[in-house]
Amino acid sequence: MTSLRISLGYELEVRGRTREVEQLAFRNVVEQAVLGDRLGYDTVWFVEHHFTRGFSHSSAPDLVLAAISQRTERIRLGLGVVLLPFQSPIRTAERVATLDVLSGGRVEFGTGRGASPLEYQAFQRPFEQSRRIWEDSLEATLAIWRADGAPVSRSNAFFEIPDVAVYPRPAQEPHPPVWVASTSLEGYLAAARNGYNLLGMTMLKGIDDVAADITKYRECLAENGFDPAARRVALMIPWYVAPTRDEATATAADAVLWYIRRQVNLVTPPDYYDARHATHRVLGQLAAGLPPEEAMATLRENLMVVVDDVAGSRKALARIAEAGATDLIIQAQVGGLAHDRVCDAMTLFMSEVAR
Repeated sequence: MTSLRISLGYELEVRGRTREVEQLAFRNVVEQAVLGDRLGYDTVWFVEHHFTRGFSHSSAPDLVLAAISQRTERIRLGLGVVLLPFQSPIRTAERVATLDVLSGGRVEFGTGRGASPLEYQAFQRPFEQSRRIWEDSLEATLAIWRADGAPVSRSNAFFEIPDVAVYPRPAQEPHPPVWVASTSLEGYLAAARNGYNLLGMTMLKGIDDVAADITKYRECLAENGFDPAARRVALMIPWYVAPTRDEATATAADAVLWYIRRQVNLVTPPDYYDARHATHRVLGQLAAGLPPEEAMATLRENLMVVVDDVAGSRKALARIAEAGATDLIIQAQVGGLAHDRVCDAMTLFMSEVAR
């Protein structure tokens, strides 16, 4: 049995333009979370993205998780992540605390600054100051929760907290566990310096580079007085398992490649394109005529995606643990896969891969 905690992760992809298709996708992910609760998945995570038609319709993850909280009993609810620069820390503290109360203290609080200049333009925030805004916003949000209902004041160029008491308070004391999402070593080290848990992914770098960054993250934790063994590292990976590799590939390869194209085109940080990264090489090779099955082999080799049978999935799981992760977040709904296929893969994963 694996030592990793196994969770579900959602971009909430929608393959189709009709309102009916969009609404069905929302209903399906709620049902998948209910199934995940029964199957023993640890957490269900939802991202926050804006203006990413098709790729991610998860612009209000706290509302989706609130709905899930009323249909589930055990599974934890991951905000992966709240884009802190786009709203007042007061609203962040209020909404996350409300979700924590409604769910009986099941929230995991993931934070990040986002990577899309369009989002910063629309929310009227300077993209070039995104790290500073995120740091100030996170500090203020945690200060509100730690104040336990006492008034808090903060003032800077980006927000004002005028000595107000903020309610409700989270069910977890003093607040839900804090996670930081990043795809860069700089972001990993920023999380480590503050003792935060880490949300990562293999999509842009591959497992070997991510493993090296995790080692540096844990070294930085120790250098800053934190116990590395007490901090968690979760990797989010598109994953589809079927009884045979051929069946898995036939079902999920198109969806995975669609997802990767949208990921790189819509939400990859500016100037991040780098031919050294396997995802970017694969996209370039696909454009030049590389057969999709060869592209999938490269992605599978680097654990940027896993589309495989049970035996192959077990080997991938072992490599993720060896890389230093404590948690695996599988994107089972990747590319808008059909609901019944997602449920089948979720069930097979927990009954045969993770056991």
